[in-house]
Amino acid sequence: MSAGVLVLSFLYTLKVARQQKALKNELDTDLPDKVQEHPYTRNPIFLTYLIAAVLVILFIIYKAVDLYAV
Repeated sequence: MSAGVLVLSFLYTLKVARQQKALKNELDTDLPDKVQEHPYTRNPIFLTYLIAAVLVILFIIYKAVDLYAV
């Protein structure tokens, strides 16, 4: 199974590399107005970190309450 994952990953990497070569001379498109107005709230990476931090804090609170509940 790991050999299959290795082969698929290699083929996907080759596919992406070919696409990058084809797009090398292309210019980037403009960002939508909503994204320009709110660059942090429209960024999925920031949202992922925010959601993960909230979940970790909630888990810590849950464990603290569960541990000290009498």
